[in-house]
Amino acid sequence: MNVIIIDDEPLARSIVKEYLHSYDNINILAECSDGFEGLKAINQYEADLIFLDIQMPKINGFEMLELIEDPPGVVFTTAFDEYRLKPLKATQLIIY
Repeated sequence: MNVIIIDDEPLARSIVKEYLHSYDNINILAECSDGFEGLKAINQYEADLIFLDIQMPKINGFEMLELIEDPPGVVFTTAFDEYRLKPLKATQLIIY
C-alpha cells in the first residue's frame, strides 16, 4: 500500500511514520508539511491512502481535499476534538 503523510507538525509526521514502518506492506511515498505540498505529492504519486491533518496553515485538510478530483483513501489525523465527526459526513471520502 502506497501512502502519503500530510501534517504541519514534524512530531506528528514522525509518529505516523514510525508506526507505519512496522508494516512491511506499507510504502511511504512522501511526507508533506502543508496542504499545497500534499496536493503536489498526490498529483505526482499514485497513493492508495493519505494520512491527513485537518488543522494546517494556508489551507486545511478539508480545503485540500476539495481541490482533488478523485482523492485516495483518507485517515484524518488531528488533535482537535471539534473535527472528530466532520469527516464522517464527507460522503465522497473513504475513511479507514
